[in-house]
Parts: sequence; structure tokens; C-alpha cells
Amino acid sequence: MKIEGYKIRPSKHFILTWMRKWDYDIYSLKNMLENSYKIEKLGKNKYEVYTRAKGKSRKLILIKDDDFKEIFIITGAEGK
Repeated sequence: MKIEGYKIRPSKHFILTWMRKWDYDIYSLKNMLENSYKIEKLGKNKYEVYTRAKGKSRKLILIKDDDFKEIFIITGAEGK
């Protein structure tokens, strides 16, 4: 996913749950988005992004707003 020039803004829920659990910061999220292996478009601006880290699969649900050049991360999940 091309994220150059976009501001990454995680939701409060995402910060307090997944970012804390994964020990991530904004730079880690940017790296995660750039190195994703699967991107599914769910609607006009909503995406599911899949990536792998530390042997586990991780999923982000986000909104990419081209008008404001912003990526808003709603929530995350992890698998095996």
C-alpha cells in the first residue's frame, strides 16, 4: 500500500489495546503498512491490511482518506 505523503492516525481504541500489546509506535505502523502481503478493499475508502510480524499474522482495519491525505486505523487483530 502506498502511504507516502499520508499522515497515520490511530484511533484511541487501537492505541490503548493493540499498539500497547504489540509495543508499536507510528513508525512501526508505517513499516507494517508498507510491508503488508495482502490488502482487501471493503468499501469506497475502507481496507483490511494483512501483515506478518514475529511469526504471527496481524490485521489492520483502516480508512484511507485521499482528500485529507490521512490513514485512520480503526482496529487490529492477530492470528496464528
